[in-house]
Amino acid sequence: MKKLITVLFLSMLGSVVYAQGEEALDLEKAIQIGLEKNLQIKIAVENISFTEGNEKIGFGESFLPQLDATYTRNFSKEDVEQRFVNEPEPRTINDAKSRNENFTVVGIYGFQPESIVTMKRLGQLTEISELDAKIAVENTVASISSAYYRLVLELQRYEVLKRTLELSQSRLDIAEAQYQLGGAGKRDFLTAEVDYNSDLTLLVNQEQIINAARINLNELMALSPDTQFAVNDTITVGEPLMLMDLEENAFIDNKQLLITQRQENVAFLEMRELQASRLPQINLNGSYVNNTSNSDAGFLLQNQREGFNFGGNITMNLFSGFTLNRRIQNARVQQKLQGYALDQYEIQLKSDIHRAFNTYKTNRDLLEIEKKNYEVARENTDIALERFRLGISSYLEFRDAQVNLLTAENRLITSIFNIKEMEIELMRLSGRIFFQNSFEDLNLPTED
Repeated sequence: MKKLITVLFLSMLGSVVYAQGEEALDLEKAIQIGLEKNLQIKIAVENISFTEGNEKIGFGESFLPQLDATYTRNFSKEDVEQRFVNEPEPRTINDAKSRNENFTVVGIYGFQPESIVTMKRLGQLTEISELDAKIAVENTVASISSAYYRLVLELQRYEVLKRTLELSQSRLDIAEAQYQLGGAGKRDFLTAEVDYNSDLTLLVNQEQIINAARINLNELMALSPDTQFAVNDTITVGEPLMLMDLEENAFIDNKQLLITQRQENVAFLEMRELQASRLPQINLNGSYVNNTSNSDAGFLLQNQREGFNFGGNITMNLFSGFTLNRRIQNARVQQKLQGYALDQYEIQLKSDIHRAFNTYKTNRDLLEIEKKNYEVARENTDIALERFRLGISSYLEFRDAQVNLLTAENRLITSIFNIKEMEIELMRLSGRIFFQNSFEDLNLPTED
């Protein structure tokens, strides 16, 4: 009866963890879904549009003229009393009407020498926003990859615990049969039952861990927490990575490093922009005027003006209370600070790569050891089970072999996962994690 209950319970767990008819989800598809739905990426892409708009505004304000057209029309109706030198009596005009119509087109163009530097600075800010979007893509790809492989790892652990429970079930069946036949005491049978229940508890807890890992992956893909899917049940380790190649790629393609470099350029251009504001500013203006005035009172009954006006001026600031000098000094300080920040990040980036690579290399070295250890533990467990079945070994010997097998298999699959996780981190640090078509799908510029 106990064996039947166990089979039914395992079947129930299997239906929860591996629901039938679930849609298959591989890593590439998970990343594609995440890139399409992740809100951080959407925000980063919109920031690109925002900075590009600022760049266009800056170009328009700096290099294009301003042109305004104005049309006005005024009417008046007044009682007018006028006195003239040659007329002793005043002249009175009731309800004197007047009309004024004016059309003007004014064009103004002012050239500021610092505008050229301003456009370069705005261009750098646009590049920074593009790199920010790429960082959002890379972080999303890394997070989804790590969460995907974490789910695979927990599913593998579930299978390990399931096989461990099956061994405990075999031991319990043997202990029960020996107890009923009088070949063993009740203590051995009860101990086997306690160990079986402990393994069953681990399996139930593992189900909760799997559900949490699935929810985390769904969150990164911006899906409902209860979305179900089937994932690949293996983790493949890639070809060995080379530290020198990783460092070389990082100093070329790491997006955060590129942002820090451009921030230093922005600080330099801000200083040049302030220095250029000392140069003379050229202003040109021109207008077309068409004005018509009509009046029932006065000597001038109608006045018509039409024509062009144009001119220009050159202005240069001579003194502003040393404000400009102080601003230039502050800009120089800011440039130095950005230079220090760049140097600091280069040191940090190199250190991060070395730390991740050391962990990666250690886990690769341990992988072969864990494989051999697992083979030995599995063979030892098979022998211990057979000896226990024949009654020539104690339950402690079998349990010890069983625990060693569980530990060895867990260490093996965890080592593989750790290698894959460090591969993801090293690819992210070296700027090689993204899919080329990911940037194209999001309309982000790709690296040449």
